[in-house]
Amino acid sequence: MKVLIDADDRFTVVTGKAPAVGRHYVLEEAQSATSEQGRAFHALAQEFFRTGLHSYDVDNFEAFRNLLKRDLGAGFESYLYAYVDDEGLVQQRKVDKYFDVPAEIRKSPRVASMVYGKLKSWAEYTKKERTETIDRLISAMNQAGVNTAKFGEILAGMGAE
Repeated sequence: MKVLIDADDRFTVVTGKAPAVGRHYVLEEAQSATSEQGRAFHALAQEFFRTGLHSYDVDNFEAFRNLLKRDLGAGFESYLYAYVDDEGLVQQRKVDKYFDVPAEIRKSPRVASMVYGKLKSWAEYTKKERTETIDRLISAMNQAGVNTAKFGEILAGMGAE
């Protein structure tokens, strides 16, 4: 349900059924990311993982979900890289963009052991980022040939058949 609250603390139901008298509800601002989006993303990701129709070489859901967030989601929010300082000690530095990592480290054959991307947490995604990620996930699932009853149920629940 979506409601509009006016200046006199009255509300108007914009979409969905009116709230029932005597029940408690949790309100979320319609402009911000919603728990409904979170449930949809995780249900879709779990179904995609369960089908095995994806191309990721992973054996657990957490690793799979992180790859989805990396490839279909907002990606990395920052990067940590290791370097050797003038005294020969290994140090680490945090940067916001991959291209802020010094070129000699980015081009090193050992870059994978020197640079670590920190994935943006799903809790920090904006509503737009969540919507775009879910849309890309549905597209990837369709392209991979996911056609299970559960996938259909999730899409129907989202009103996205």
